[in-house]
Amino acid sequence: MGQVHGVTSDTRVTSEAATQVARVMAGLGTASRVQILGRLREGACSVGALCSAVGMAQPAVSHQLRILRDLNLVVGVRTGRQTIYGLYDTHVAVLLDEALRHIDHLRAGVPETPIAVAMSENRTMTGAK
Repeated sequence: MGQVHGVTSDTRVTSEAATQVARVMAGLGTASRVQILGRLREGACSVGALCSAVGMAQPAVSHQLRILRDLNLVVGVRTGRQTIYGLYDTHVAVLLDEALRHIDHLRAGVPETPIAVAMSENRTMTGAK
């Protein structure tokens, strides 16, 4: 992986960073929030449009948006009587994309890293699952 904002694959995960990452990941631990982020990845929209897209009632979507806002995953801009929501930045879309890619790899059973390949080969040799 390349360097983005000073972060590389060699960047140490400090206790503080681990806490912050865990907080964000916990925020993604609800399928409805992931669906909301998925819809917002397509473009900014109102709460009403989000309700239609994810099949949830307005109070439930508003509650999930409050949590996502508190985690700095989404932002809301007031325009007249409504608020238009969008992803906080492109990193949120990349985070979602990478999670989806990971799920795709899991479904396909395709290890990507040398250690995963070696572990997979070892399981095949030993007959372990």
